[in-house]
Amino acid sequence: RMALTGAPVLQSKGWDQRGMKQDQSRDYIGKRLVNAGIITEAQLEEALRIHNMKKGNKGLLGQTLVKMGFCTEEDIARVIAERAGVPFVSLEGYPIDPAAMATISADAAKRYRALPLAFSDDKLVVAMERPTDILALDDLRMLTGFDVRPVVVPDSELEEAIKRYSQASVGVEQSVEEELQHPDTGVPPAEEPGDKPAVHLANLIITHAVNAGASDVHIELYEKALRVRFRLDGVLHDMMQPPRKMHASLVSRIKVMANMDIAEKRIPQDGRMTLKVEGRNIDIRVASLPASYGERLTLRLLDRSSRMITLEELGVASETLEKYKKTIQLPYGFILVTGPTGSGKSTTLYASLAAVDRASKNVITIEDPVEYRIDRVNQVQINPKAGLTFASGLRSILRSDPDIIMVGEIRDRETAAIAIESALTGHLVFSSMHTNDAAGAISRLAEMEIEPYLTASSLACVLAQRLARVLCPHCREPYTITREEAERIPDLPLEEKEEAITLFRANPRGCIRCSNTGFRGRVGIYELLLVTETIQKLTLERKSAREIKEAAVSEGMVTLRQDGMYKVRRGLTSLEEVMRVIV
Repeated sequence: RMALTGAPVLQSKGWDQRGMKQDQSRDYIGKRLVNAGIITEAQLEEALRIHNMKKGNKGLLGQTLVKMGFCTEEDIARVIAERAGVPFVSLEGYPIDPAAMATISADAAKRYRALPLAFSDDKLVVAMERPTDILALDDLRMLTGFDVRPVVVPDSELEEAIKRYSQASVGVEQSVEEELQHPDTGVPPAEEPGDKPAVHLANLIITHAVNAGASDVHIELYEKALRVRFRLDGVLHDMMQPPRKMHASLVSRIKVMANMDIAEKRIPQDGRMTLKVEGRNIDIRVASLPASYGERLTLRLLDRSSRMITLEELGVASETLEKYKKTIQLPYGFILVTGPTGSGKSTTLYASLAAVDRASKNVITIEDPVEYRIDRVNQVQINPKAGLTFASGLRSILRSDPDIIMVGEIRDRETAAIAIESALTGHLVFSSMHTNDAAGAISRLAEMEIEPYLTASSLACVLAQRLARVLCPHCREPYTITREEAERIPDLPLEEKEEAITLFRANPRGCIRCSNTGFRGRVGIYELLLVTETIQKLTLERKSAREIKEAAVSEGMVTLRQDGMYKVRRGLTSLEEVMRVIV
């Protein structure tokens, strides 16, 4: 097969870039395409005429056929696969195992035009541009230590995949700041890890996790397998399955990087490291946990160089956003953001602080931990061992003449009482709480024994939220339902006389752009409860969360489900995803 990419590779006289004699290869490919009805004899003759005019490019007939629009790269790849007696594979939707990629360096992948895809029956499945190249196959066996099972893929897919997955050679460097703190970590220079599989694999896992946008990495050992999972958009996905024998060396490598005790495997440990991955500063918190078959590691990744999201980018509906922006400009009051763990409350609080006037106001936060640094904001991290809790820290903050205070989370009655008193005495206070909806926050404060008159007087608004995964725009699947079916879906907005409703769902196979998940990114779903006179009256009367919610809806509040269904109609997310995140 002739190389479609035109990439320079070793060639000997009379042979093309696939290891076939040029005339035989050209003749065979052309005849196979003609016999399959993909091109005509006239098209083949025309392509040969154009091809023969290109001096010095005798091995690129396939590229000529593709450029002239007579066939596709996939057509030629299938012919080559049949010729070589190996399977044809399309990488669109194919789950590439980066642990397999770690078996060779990026330089080797580019040199041999080969990409390891997966492990199968103790063999390494490798996508190759030249599946009949015996020398390359032998070299790959020597480099990887595995028997090689070659497959053929379209050239452009192979080129893109090598660029995307050959990241192991990119240096993962311990930052200068980290080296100063832990000068004796024993971490070898990032430029010299090539001979050590554990170092190579650790670098690959971290780099791939950063590039994929993972928030967490789980390294888990089971009876017969070692698995690496990434949390992408809030959901865990199997990403790699390295050989089980690499577990001990991989865990030791990461523990050394995080300044943990590699000899202690019986008790949980915590560590941290700051790395520079492709020029980006990444903070990583590492937690080890002894499990049945061996230690498991959890890595929490935080990209310090990422730009903070603004309120406008959160996905809040325009009308709700205007109401919320007016509320956060109030001189004083208590603003609560609620939702379960991982629903984006911290991101909303940071975006809110970024939107207030920090130049003329004294803004102080107390957090656990401080995740993002904000200009002109004094940020304090709690330290319970030293006696610095949310409650004690909040008392100290009040002695520092603040205008705006952000308390990371309301966890107990004492913190709630001080926050509410602060709001009543002329401060604007932001905080978060774990409740299912906005109205539930008022009931939760009552359960914390906060007097209803204090809540009614101080609370300005409650913003409840969830995070739903966004459908990948490249591979999402449209489908149509009837009006009768749509009417059975609660809160799905419908136009008058609209009979056929088009919605979208995730492609179960996904694509290379969304890491084969069908989703890419997340969007917020919001419910804003403004504390009006009606809500204050119901709060004073200790009414239930259901009654408070009904009153808020009658005053125009858009519920979480309604906002979610609005985003379903826009094609941002799917019905299944909204049902998953909203009870």
